Amino acid sequence: MKAGLWQRLRVAFALNRPRNAEPVELVSAGGLGGGRAAYRPSPLLAPANPLFIWGSLFGALALNLLPAGPLAWMPDFLALALVFWNVHQPRRVGMGAAFAAGLLMDVHDGALFGEHALAYTLLAYGAITLHRRMLWFPLGAQALHVLALLLLAQCVSLAVRLWVGGGLPPWTYFSGAVVGALIWPLVSWILLAPQRRPRERDDTRPL
Repeated sequence: MKAGLWQRLRVAFALNRPRNAEPVELVSAGGLGGGRAAYRPSPLLAPANPLFIWGSLFGALALNLLPAGPLAWMPDFLALALVFWNVHQPRRVGMGAAFAAGLLMDVHDGALFGEHALAYTLLAYGAITLHRRMLWFPLGAQALHVLALLLLAQCVSLAVRLWVGGGLPPWTYFSGAVVGALIWPLVSWILLAPQRRPRERDDTRPL
């Protein structure tokens, strides 16, 4: 009876575990280590400012418009920003915004009209589908999800090019996705920075 009750309590605790929780070790009443793992919630974040959300997307678009020349390893900053906001703010930034951003990139690159739009729309769909799962993982594990999403977007663009008779790209074509996944922790830190800062300074604030 006690074992069944304890199992139900553990399941209830796991379901109510907050997002982005960090594992910590509990110490037993006798002062000895080896306790069971619990979870410490991360600090609460302030609401995201819509002006900052759309400003960061336009900033990422401006970075994409920079003349990168032969640098094949340059990541797609707009795709990274779309993944981030589709994970953290799926109600504000959705597939419609991704489709519009893709059309802008099609015009800039002179690509087949709709190539980036299709890739970004599927990217946003994947990010929105996985956003609850991704937020349970640390940034390193999130980067693996981001890598898979970026590779999916690049594979869609490549499939569209091959469908209309384009040639195969060089082997460095997918290096941008790898670099984008590597800088995901930095991107997350930058885009979450305004939400970590309290609105008013208060030395007695508990969080």
